[in-house]
Amino acid sequence: MRKDILTNKMYPKREMVRIVKDKDGNISIDPTGKKAGRGAYVGLDPEAIKNAKSKKSLEKVFSHAVPENFYDELFDFVDHQKARMDLFGDLGKKH
Repeated sequence: MRKDILTNKMYPKREMVRIVKDKDGNISIDPTGKKAGRGAYVGLDPEAIKNAKSKKSLEKVFSHAVPENFYDELFDFVDHQKARMDLFGDLGKKH
């Protein structure tokens, strides 16, 4: 179980997306969950990503500037993962 940094709700790790800030300060989506750096998790809720963009929530979590286009990339990734989960169920299974 991991805590969603945007909603403070707990979810199974496989139902979340990891975001990581590396040692150079680059913030990226970590689909493998294994990139080095400071990681944080967000749930598969596209609306929460929209709210995070308007509130600049990730800047507060990482204490670092986050490019506007990263929120759009994160929204698209989360939306896609949510659709896959709705269609296929468990994201950990190969289909």
